[in-house]
Amino acid sequence: MLSTLANHRSYREYSQRDVEQEVLEKIIGAAQAAPSWINGQHVTVISVRDEERKRQLSVLSGNQKHVAGAPVFLVFCMDFYRAKLAGEIENISFEAERDVDVLLTGATDVGIALEAAIVAAESLGLGIIPIGGVRRNTRGVIDLLKLPKYVFPIVGLCVGYPEAEVPKQPRLPLPAVWHEESYNSDLAGYLREINETQRQLLKAQGFEEKSWTGRVAAFFAANPEYSDAKRTLKEQGFTCDNLKDE
Repeated sequence: MLSTLANHRSYREYSQRDVEQEVLEKIIGAAQAAPSWINGQHVTVISVRDEERKRQLSVLSGNQKHVAGAPVFLVFCMDFYRAKLAGEIENISFEAERDVDVLLTGATDVGIALEAAIVAAESLGLGIIPIGGVRRNTRGVIDLLKLPKYVFPIVGLCVGYPEAEVPKQPRLPLPAVWHEESYNSDLAGYLREINETQRQLLKAQGFEEKSWTGRVAAFFAANPEYSDAKRTLKEQGFTCDNLKDE
């Protein structure tokens, strides 16, 4: 298991081999088995095999062609629709929509479930790549997948058998992400270290040498507001009114 975790790759090209239904069931089962806040299981996974629907999702995700090319595309949603139904069954009002913490809870639970699905898929010989682009046009994704109120798309996952092997992407030095007792903000040296690792990797592959910091900084400069979520979260019922209380 540790070897699977340490050997992660992101694949964008897949073979024509279909992902068997029983294999997909194991992946979704692993995601469902992951822990969640109060065991509320605030995650729903929508699997998409239909070619036209995958094509539309690829466009909505920023024209990422591997979304359409993957045999299966999974959309991980934070889901409080079931919590709302639980309240109706128990005749208890659902007030969590007002609390910004519900967004943190939902996104955290999705992230935990996503990683469980990734490890399961990779342990079964499949390749994956997470797609944050499903948040670029959440209104389109919500409409396409018919998501009810209190359900919101957080991340997608391409799943398929890899067409070819790809190199492992470099990671920051461990001390950059593991801080003991308190946060260490003296990180510039570690960032320069991964820059050099990144340049050497690209050079060995015959690509233009680019730095990790340059790519990250350029992405956030080009995307100061990545998605339409500030509008669609409210439309899906997440008012987060307590942000305005102070």
